[in-house]
Amino acid sequence: MVLFQVDSCGQSRQEVFRRALLSATVPASRTTKRHRLLRSRVLWLLLSLIAFHSSARSQTVSISTSSLPDAQAQVSYTATLTATGGTEPYFWEVVNGQLPKGLGLDPAGVISGTPTVAGAFTFTIQVTDADGQAASADLSLNIATAAPPPVRFGHVFIVVEENHGYSSVIGSPDMPFLNSLANRYGLATQYYANTHPSIGNYFMMTTGQILTNDDSFSDVVSDDNVVRELLASGLSWRSYAESLPSVGYVGDGPDPYARRHNPLSFLSDVVGTSEQNNLVPFDQFATDLANGTLPSYSFIVPNLLDDAHDGSLGDADNWLQANIGPLLSSPVFQRDGLLIIVFDEADDSDSTNGGGHVAAVFVSPQAISGYQSTAFYQHESVLRLTLEGLGVNTLPGAADTAPAMWEFFAAPPSSSSQAASPAMQPASQGLQPALAPAFKRGAQRNRPQ
Repeated sequence: MVLFQVDSCGQSRQEVFRRALLSATVPASRTTKRHRLLRSRVLWLLLSLIAFHSSARSQTVSISTSSLPDAQAQVSYTATLTATGGTEPYFWEVVNGQLPKGLGLDPAGVISGTPTVAGAFTFTIQVTDADGQAASADLSLNIATAAPPPVRFGHVFIVVEENHGYSSVIGSPDMPFLNSLANRYGLATQYYANTHPSIGNYFMMTTGQILTNDDSFSDVVSDDNVVRELLASGLSWRSYAESLPSVGYVGDGPDPYARRHNPLSFLSDVVGTSEQNNLVPFDQFATDLANGTLPSYSFIVPNLLDDAHDGSLGDADNWLQANIGPLLSSPVFQRDGLLIIVFDEADDSDSTNGGGHVAAVFVSPQAISGYQSTAFYQHESVLRLTLEGLGVNTLPGAADTAPAMWEFFAAPPSSSSQAASPAMQPASQGLQPALAPAFKRGAQRNRPQ
């Protein structure tokens, strides 16, 4: 019994053997019938342990997994590796090649993540047991092309707010309108900005690259971008910027307009071309909505007083309700609209994943009611969603491999199908948040010091 107690307390088998030998060695002067009996029992236990140890060592560790189930790009994937023999616990690692982008292998032997690229991938995995024995095996993983998007939108709208983290926005009594949308439609609970300060995040949403972290940047950007791909697909666009001095303006200021928050004004596909006339003051938005002339893609830029940069969260929320609220009740939006309200970056004190934890809300007639995602997203996924949702196949920069965001939406039922279940019913049935009766014009109050 003592021997097994010692082994169960974590001492090595070698130590157990040493103690057994000492116990079995009894001086001749003390040899009695009782001692001889004890020695016989100890020797029997010792031989049993030696046999057990030899048997365990003879069972070398080996990898049981010989193949992996197929995966699909942009779909969550999990596979557990298994081994036999040796001494647990096992430690797993990739020793040659690499897993497809978006997947990882944890030490316990679980491959998980969301693959972002289709293709056939081969790599070598290794398992090591508690005694240091190791075995390796080559595995292959086939990743099918991502399924076509389940939803097509006719009109996409992006509103970017400024410089507040997730915890200061979601649940805040200062933003009842935005929170009503987050509760009713889609909320990304693990969405992170890409960088500090603002400008790199705006470029990520429109080019799939950070490009610069200089807020005074004034160059023309020739990289692939959202406008280029929209035009190539025959789609229309406009940037509606509050306090923009005039149509086609590409300068900075005057305050409270900030060019760094209007990324489309930097693009070579816009500057110096006829497309420059699609840079319009925000007042035009109400006119286009009333006339039924909204473009396929709208980038909406509140000024510094109304985007929570210089004004308060309450100011930003009031602006959203007064100016964006009427859009949600319009026939064009209820037919095929998608609205994304996202914060560009968190406070400078939060640089998690580059730009900190921020709020992103997704509103659409096809949004799953009350859906909250725990998947990791950044601004390149918004770029992917806006373009794929409009039927554009070429995605600029990091958007091409960014995680897709289709989990927020329910595919529209066919005319012959039954109504969706309550859990998957599109939110359009309740698309009536408390709305102000008319659009609010640009704020005319003093800027906070």
